Amino acid sequence: MIYQLLEQLGPWLTRLGVYRYFMVFEQLNFRVFCSAVLSFLCVLLFGRRVIRWLSLKKIGDSAEFNHAQLNEMMKSKANTPTMGGLLIAGAIFLATLLFADLSNDYIKLGLFVLVYHAGIGGFDDWLKLTAASRATGSRQGLYSWEKLVCQLGLGVVIAIFAYSAGNAGQTAAAEAPRIAHVLNLPLQRTYEPPAFSVSEGLIFLSPVVYVAFMTIFMAGMSNAVNITDGMDGLAAGIAAIVGVGIVVLCVVVGTESIAQPLLVPYVPASGELAVLGGAMVGACLGFLWWNCSPASVFMGDTGSLCLGGLIGYIAVVIRMEYVILLMCAVYIWEILSVVMQVGYFKATKGQRIFKCAPYHHHLHMSGWPEQRIVARFWIMTILLTAMALASLKLR
Repeated sequence: MIYQLLEQLGPWLTRLGVYRYFMVFEQLNFRVFCSAVLSFLCVLLFGRRVIRWLSLKKIGDSAEFNHAQLNEMMKSKANTPTMGGLLIAGAIFLATLLFADLSNDYIKLGLFVLVYHAGIGGFDDWLKLTAASRATGSRQGLYSWEKLVCQLGLGVVIAIFAYSAGNAGQTAAAEAPRIAHVLNLPLQRTYEPPAFSVSEGLIFLSPVVYVAFMTIFMAGMSNAVNITDGMDGLAAGIAAIVGVGIVVLCVVVGTESIAQPLLVPYVPASGELAVLGGAMVGACLGFLWWNCSPASVFMGDTGSLCLGGLIGYIAVVIRMEYVILLMCAVYIWEILSVVMQVGYFKATKGQRIFKCAPYHHHLHMSGWPEQRIVARFWIMTILLTAMALASLKLR
């Protein structure tokens, strides 16, 4: 919004001789910084009020894990307010609205992804947490298939528009390759130095494949973050670290003078997504203020689904899926541990691989303190994010 106002008021400010004081808002890096700071402050300043409101509404976690030993270990968390994802989603939305270029199609789609996933998660949380106050037999949240249908439905719609936005960002020349739709593989050169001509043999995704890819990626990441959200600070801390990596990737991929020398895909207009990524970092850091152990509030599905959806959406738009998968390895392992546990349980008619899934609960039941698990998963994510960013040079 500020970016659009500056464009409209530029001539008038120039005539007054004060335009130079506002030129800094034209710089992407500055707007990324501002979005991160604003989202952080929003969560920090409104956190206590929102937590108090959630407590008054008795929107609290019942700490029910369908496992007697784990329920006993997590008893201290009972009635802690949840749906704190309202803080995260609201802060990201406001910061992006103020500091991003709202004429950018990728930003519009990103805001829709944010609001839609937060809406699904919020409705699911509300059904779960108010069931006791409603009629006997009221449903405990959305059914898994309902949630998945909503996620996949959104993924298809967003992917169609994202594919079109990628076409719009290319040159008008008929022979111009659609780099925004290239399949970016490890060690693959998108360009050949020194002229930075497009490499031969690249695979370009058809509309159907692109749509299917983004749909699955968004749904998978949103559910992975959702499953990881089970300990104080775990999901939010990892999201903040991954968000920093996403900001760097968006700046790289969205800047031709950086992307081409690194031989990675240059996706026009995608750099603006760094503002959205910055807002995500600030919101998650602000949320950790209230969510660090012992947590004053949990994010619930409201926060975890929107964070995962945003990560998946941005990863596909900037053609950095495998890089962001490496950054999100903890999220991926958490959801894989659930899939492995359920599959093995059914195949062996009752046997288990882990004491409890997802994996962080297995470690907890094995005697690891919760703070140690969270801290070590953060450390692993920092190292993985550094490795992922360093891999950009391996072409």
